[in-house]
Amino acid sequence: MTFEQITDNEKLWAVRYDDSQDNVLDSILGQWNDVVWLRDFFRVNLEDLTSYFKITDVNQAIYDTIEDSEKLQCLIMDISPEANLDDVFRPLENNRTSEMLLGKEKARLHNTPRHASWLRIYAIKLEPGIYVITGGAIKLTYTMQEREHTLVELARMEKVRRFMLDNDITDKDSFDDYQKEVN
Repeated sequence: MTFEQITDNEKLWAVRYDDSQDNVLDSILGQWNDVVWLRDFFRVNLEDLTSYFKITDVNQAIYDTIEDSEKLQCLIMDISPEANLDDVFRPLENNRTSEMLLGKEKARLHNTPRHASWLRIYAIKLEPGIYVITGGAIKLTYTMQEREHTLVELARMEKVRRFMLDNDITDKDSFDDYQKEVN
């Protein structure tokens, strides 16, 4: 596992897993803009799409996903000096009220015109304003535990968090030290 810098200000990073050619951000954004992949995904998950979002048209789901993906990418890639990723990422657990070491976080769009966005980007918070993306998913159910593809993302977040702890990465300074050692 390696970490790739996403923004020039070093506030956003993404994991590149050992078995992957791309970092996870590039991979998920690629999937979310691939009509063939999306058609297969929504056909397999049509029951969830219909029951939770009341959408029965796979083509509409594909269109909404591509549109939301572009908006979410713009939101997290905003590299203006005043950009604050803490406004984008929120605790994974909706009821978490305090900070935790290497907290698990999620980013999603709010105030979408048609329906709530089902796109999620998952990350580990190194410290305020600094995040390492571990993956992402189309979440069509109330909890991540209900479907295999979102359970995989939970496991990936824990794997990255455990890797960081095992390598004494607990903040941006120790992350930078680790990066210098391996590069």
